[in-house]
Amino acid sequence: MAKPKKGKKRGKGGDRIRAKKVDSSMPLVEKKKELSISAIREGTVLDHIPGDATFKVAEILHLGHHNGTVSVAANLNSKSMGKKGIIKIEGKFLTQDEVNKIAIVAPDATVNIIKNYEVKEKIKVKSPDVVDNVIRCSNPVCMTNNEQINTKFYVVKKDPLKIRCHYCERYMGKDDLEIV
Repeated sequence: MAKPKKGKKRGKGGDRIRAKKVDSSMPLVEKKKELSISAIREGTVLDHIPGDATFKVAEILHLGHHNGTVSVAANLNSKSMGKKGIIKIEGKFLTQDEVNKIAIVAPDATVNIIKNYEVKEKIKVKSPDVVDNVIRCSNPVCMTNNEQINTKFYVVKKDPLKIRCHYCERYMGKDDLEIV
């Protein structure tokens, strides 16, 4: 078989190989890309956290000091919420007090109890009527900011959140919250 002329490639059987023409007006098929966070054997998964509250929830639970695996994903796309966060905590089961604290910053969150890699229980958080020692009062002259007194707030409105300090009666909204 004769050598092909320079610039012309030949395939099996000596046939000339030609490049396919690409129609630039046709859309390219995109592969679906998803974020994958590994499953946990035992622990808690918090889902449907508002995107802007994900790290507040992590702060409430003191996850920086947790010895097990912790996965935090924020600003994930959600059909129902727009943006959401998910937190997976291996080896930790939440107390009712922790769930109540989470309900203040993430009133639509769900708590999933995981055992042997499966969801054993799913709990929808409920905003409490009274919030003790979770939030710092935004009033600098409030006695809770100047003395050793636990904070206490009453939930006046749940959506959008509006709370009132027991001691100085200052009203605060979601943007005013600072975790104790």
